[in-house]
Amino acid sequence: MKILLTIHEELTVDSGAAGSTLMLGQAYEQLGHEVLYFSFDDLPGWMPLSLKDLLFPVFVAGYLLKDATADQFDVIDASTGDSFFWTSLFNKGEQRPVLVSRSHYLEHIEHLQCLEENRLGTLELSWYYPLYRGGINLWQVASSIRESDLVFLLNQSEKDYLSQNLEVSPEKVHIVANGIPDQFLGLASAPLLHETNETVSIALVGTYILRKGINYSVPALNAILTRFPHVKCSFYGTQRPEEQVKKEFDPDLRERISVVPHYPHASLPTLLENHQISILASNYEAFGKALIETMACGLAPIVTATAGPLEIVHDGYDALVVPLRDREAIEAALEKLLTDPAHLNQLRTQAYNTAQKYSWMQTAQERITLYDKVRMPNPSTVDYAASRQ
Repeated sequence: MKILLTIHEELTVDSGAAGSTLMLGQAYEQLGHEVLYFSFDDLPGWMPLSLKDLLFPVFVAGYLLKDATADQFDVIDASTGDSFFWTSLFNKGEQRPVLVSRSHYLEHIEHLQCLEENRLGTLELSWYYPLYRGGINLWQVASSIRESDLVFLLNQSEKDYLSQNLEVSPEKVHIVANGIPDQFLGLASAPLLHETNETVSIALVGTYILRKGINYSVPALNAILTRFPHVKCSFYGTQRPEEQVKKEFDPDLRERISVVPHYPHASLPTLLENHQISILASNYEAFGKALIETMACGLAPIVTATAGPLEIVHDGYDALVVPLRDREAIEAALEKLLTDPAHLNQLRTQAYNTAQKYSWMQTAQERITLYDKVRMPNPSTVDYAASRQ
């Protein structure tokens, strides 16, 4: 099978959605399929990222329409919105490729979260936000999803939203989890804690932005670091300078905080050595790849009750789940783990075991099967979401 994967980002394994796209493509290749990519890397180098983001669907259409390029593929698997102009211009025929919309997060739900943060006064939206991000872009995404033969989502909440609000047929929508690289699986178990005064390190993996809940996790960490002098904290992949992150903390605490703005993705297990707890306080998380990766490294996660993580972990079993936008709840969860090493050790062990169920090869196999069902319809059905339980 010849597959095209598009992604409206620069194609690098060290980023979120683009890294997932590359991992998925590599798994397809291991299964014997041919994979090509179309990304920001294929656009003119002089264009700023904002313009690439705006015009990417136009470039995708131009690429597919040129010399009937689309006819070379069996499957065109596009991240949400990428195929909008092509589906608008392309005259559908019986031999056309299978068209897929692949969501790394559903823009409509992220939009609702942005509106809520704006209402709470924690996020100021630009004057043009309602025109593009909150307007045209949502329309493009909805249109491309409706025109697709298959839609891949990461959680049930997004599937419900498509059915209830965008009138998308649930029969073509499938929930297929992301994976983690093979080198993150089967890692050696980290040493467990035995005393309440042993050094404990907390990790936050991801960009230092409001959507990741930093305006709630950082105040909680300020309080915890003040009360527990044996606790340290690390930020990985902030994409913000060290001084910008550390200035949010009390001066007396900054020597116990480390910040790594960028890191090679493959080095994360090494970076997380000697860490015991992770925090993912996102206001919205469609899946939580960083969550599973930290769990695979033996960390006990504290996560907010958002759609993706709720389909991965269970409160009190392999994580502590806290309400959205609740600094006090994050602080209380941290205190609970710091004062009860046995409970912390139990969560770490169960989190590690849960993470072993996720791999890119399994994800690729599930998606290939669904491609084939559209290319060669078969009345049999498979509940892939249930296979993750």
